[in-house]
Amino acid sequence: MRPLPAWLPFEWIAATRFLREGRAQTLLIIVGVGVGVAVIVFMSALLTGLQSNIVKRTLSAQAHLVLLPPEEIARAQGAAHAALIQRQAQRLRSIDQWQAIRTRLENLPEIAAVSPVASGPAFAVRGDANKAITLYGILPEEYIQVIDLHNKIVAGELRTHAGEVVIGIELARELGASLGDKLRIKASSGATDTLTIVGLFDLGNKTANSRNVYVGLRSAQNLLDLIGGVSHIDLALRDMYGAEILAQRLAGETGLVADSWIKTNSQFFTALNSQRVSSNLIRFFIALSVAFGIASVLVVSVVQRAKEIGILRAMGASQGQILRTFLLQGGIVGLLGSFLGSLLAMGCLMVWRMLATNPDGTPMFMIEVPPALILVTAAGASLVGVLAALLPARRAAGLDPVVAIRG
Repeated sequence: MRPLPAWLPFEWIAATRFLREGRAQTLLIIVGVGVGVAVIVFMSALLTGLQSNIVKRTLSAQAHLVLLPPEEIARAQGAAHAALIQRQAQRLRSIDQWQAIRTRLENLPEIAAVSPVASGPAFAVRGDANKAITLYGILPEEYIQVIDLHNKIVAGELRTHAGEVVIGIELARELGASLGDKLRIKASSGATDTLTIVGLFDLGNKTANSRNVYVGLRSAQNLLDLIGGVSHIDLALRDMYGAEILAQRLAGETGLVADSWIKTNSQFFTALNSQRVSSNLIRFFIALSVAFGIASVLVVSVVQRAKEIGILRAMGASQGQILRTFLLQGGIVGLLGSFLGSLLAMGCLMVWRMLATNPDGTPMFMIEVPPALILVTAAGASLVGVLAALLPARRAAGLDPVVAIRG
């Protein structure tokens, strides 16, 4: 037998020898740990990719947070009907001093981008065709920081100079329009303007593609009778999941109505949270089953090697050394299992990418495995191995040498 290097600690020598002597058990538990780690990594990457894809599609035409003018105060209808409150007819209103509010918002660390928008109902007219639309007046260089509109252009370009308009592919189909055609926009105020179609977009949402129409901010202000004003301010946040907390804070500080994407899509957000909780529960029970597997194997190892442990104790090995030997076994099993599991997870993800494709052959959605996920999972598996080995290790360290040798 080849002698081991003298610099190796006793615990490492004993732990690796015990693992080699029980090769079948060791291999079985390493494979078990590997399968558990593979399931955790694969499921985490799959759910993260799925959630990112769903959120991306849901928010393709929606800001993380929108600031709106406060609702007009209702008024009583005469002294005799003081208790009867009539809500004023809703009309387009501008945010007071919106330039100062925009400057203030841009200085907040939670906010990544700010975009003022003038929007309202209108009609798109071409020949005999007449379609109800939502007109958006934007500053493109600011708006694309909130809504990824420039990457959604499928024909032409995102340009909103005077006399130019960008429409969705569904609206273009319904009106029989294409690039370079003229389109007449008629607002509810009665103002009209004839614009040239310079771009077509596809937001991945049929409703948005048939209703949203983008023009320059000044053009929309003139059409909607919002001279110099904006109807709302769109915000992109650095942490989109903190939108509701920030919305409540901004509403209190500015007096404006703050609608977050979480509030607007409350059922969708609840579904995301439920999915996240169920995923965490599955991961917990997988880790628990891995821990019980490691613990059971090491308990059997302690019983099988009771005489060897007794001899080691009689030769001078301390309780601490025996304890660390079995803890090290648990850590080694967890680390090797996590390495095997990471390889299995990468293989499963490669197969998934080949099988889960759209009819045109493109991936159904992107799945990425960040290195941090593998490192955290490997560290977690090693920690689970050490914790699972704690009870068998204490039992081994507590064996009386004489009793153990006698069997």
